[in-house]
Amino acid sequence: MIYWQIFLAFFIPGIIGYGGGPASIPLVENEVVDRYGWLTVSEFSEVLAMGNALPGPIATKMAGFIGFQQGGILGAVIGVFATVAPSLLLMVVLLGVLYRHKESPKVKRMTNYVRPTIAVLLGVMTLNFFITSYEGVGIGQTVLLVMGSYVLLEKLKVHPAFVIVGALGYGAVFLG
Repeated sequence: MIYWQIFLAFFIPGIIGYGGGPASIPLVENEVVDRYGWLTVSEFSEVLAMGNALPGPIATKMAGFIGFQQGGILGAVIGVFATVAPSLLLMVVLLGVLYRHKESPKVKRMTNYVRPTIAVLLGVMTLNFFITSYEGVGIGQTVLLVMGSYVLLEKLKVHPAFVIVGALGYGAVFLG
């Protein structure tokens, strides 16, 4: 019974929490604090703070921790699965529809409209990162990191994971 409760506690917020993990946090709180009483508000805020301190999506980290706390390893697996299941199911259904109609002129036109939109969104995000970096560490450090990353990625073909780890190390040593 506890596994079904864990599944519902994270599946329902995943379905109705439009906007990703941060939008579903109040819904998860309602389930684990009010509905099932697994945590107090104070304990939930501590789990939330711990989840925010770790890298990765907040909803899956909270589901894994609370699921483990309530049902062990299987509870953690069920909690994480329940969190990602709504998105996974929707993607499978939508991809099936798109694949079935991939030759449709409307689908091709939609794809042509989506690509530049994504490119613009990525460009805006990059610009915001650059501005934040410039304001935080100055133009010299920012240009050094950007140019160094460019050379490592494009010219020397270093794997992006190593560049990220190197940038983190540089930041820890020289900017921390």
